[in-house]
Amino acid sequence: MSEELKVSTRHALRVLRPGPFRRYIIGSSISDTGTWMQVMAQGYVMSTLTNKAIMLGMANLAAGLPMLLLTMAGGSAADRFDKRKILLATQYVQIALAISMGLLIMSGNIEKSHAERSITVILAFAVVLGISNSFEMPTLNAFVPELVTRDEIQSAIAVDRAVFHGSRVVGPSLAGIFIGAWGAASAFFCNAFSFGALIIALFMIPPRSRGTAEEEQKRASGIKEGFRYVAKDKPSLAMIGFIAATTVFIFPIITVMMPLYVRLVLHLGANQLGFLMGASAVGSVIGAIFLISIPHRKRVPVMMLNVCVVACAIFSLSRAPSFYVATGLLILNSLGLAMNFGLANTIVQERAPDYLRGRVSAVFMLSFVGLMPVAGLGVTGLSDLIGMPTALAISAVCYAVIALIVLARVRRECSRPAAPEKPAAEPAPPMAAAV
Repeated sequence: MSEELKVSTRHALRVLRPGPFRRYIIGSSISDTGTWMQVMAQGYVMSTLTNKAIMLGMANLAAGLPMLLLTMAGGSAADRFDKRKILLATQYVQIALAISMGLLIMSGNIEKSHAERSITVILAFAVVLGISNSFEMPTLNAFVPELVTRDEIQSAIAVDRAVFHGSRVVGPSLAGIFIGAWGAASAFFCNAFSFGALIIALFMIPPRSRGTAEEEQKRASGIKEGFRYVAKDKPSLAMIGFIAATTVFIFPIITVMMPLYVRLVLHLGANQLGFLMGASAVGSVIGAIFLISIPHRKRVPVMMLNVCVVACAIFSLSRAPSFYVATGLLILNSLGLAMNFGLANTIVQERAPDYLRGRVSAVFMLSFVGLMPVAGLGVTGLSDLIGMPTALAISAVCYAVIALIVLARVRRECSRPAAPEKPAAEPAPPMAAAV
């Protein structure tokens, strides 16, 4: 094992020492598991109400439009106010939504006999969830780097991503079991209960200490500063464009269309859907772990290799494989996506000044959550027009071409470490002291 790999691994383990980051990661692992249970359950419920992929895209649109409109406001709030309080407020909102949806499903108010009304209710809940996420996601993205030192950011993001994707192994599988045994409502109730772990962790993390008057003034400088910084920083702008291409062509297939893919192409049910989502998360966990040991000079080459892996996996899925072949392809796809998303986020976070991190994170998240409403309608609508297999093949080819061009343009800049922030000017020492 190379010395560089050993150092990176030691750094990853160091962020798990007793302290704020470890408290956060424990609470997040439990909460994320519940979230993935609800994601799988909601997709399953929607797939029982309609056979049209476009309707699944509409649910994605309902959640995504508020995020498109409010994510920058959420990033600005994350820079200006206590991130813990913002996160606590969003957890309370999501607990109320999960319990309410669970009660509606359990009482029979959401079922196929009232499909139109049921879909309307789900879309309304998705709008409220989108408003909550527009503040939670940029705040979380900026919160994690604050819990560690600057040289530990890549390791912290890698561990955070590994835990997030690890919960995808457990969450959907548990949801499949719960739905089969007690119905879809049980998954929503479990999610509501899981938020308690993260809430406890947030109460145990101290607030951010105030900076200088100049730094605090910069934190309150407004949303436009985030866009100005990204527009001037070529690597950050390229990473945002790269994630946007991934969002438009790949993520809708995994996050929106998978329930219908399993039911209409593979001709399987909820248990197999849960297993497929859990199995694909195995690749994400492996990818997040590999993220720890990738040096600066190899970041873009590794990302370009992953683009080819993802494109080939999606193209192969379009050939209507068997259940076991689809499982293997989803593992490879998730491995590539997890590594690329983590590396892109690391590059952006390492380059962002502390006082701008919330707004820069919001711009980065816009390339993902902001585009998901359009992307969800685009690929799903294309699938309804020309068939799901053909839509998958077209998406894979378009993604590979665009992503490789974007990455090739910044290969040299991303191979070098980001320049550290310039410290505030200090008065020169007396001549005698200098001598």
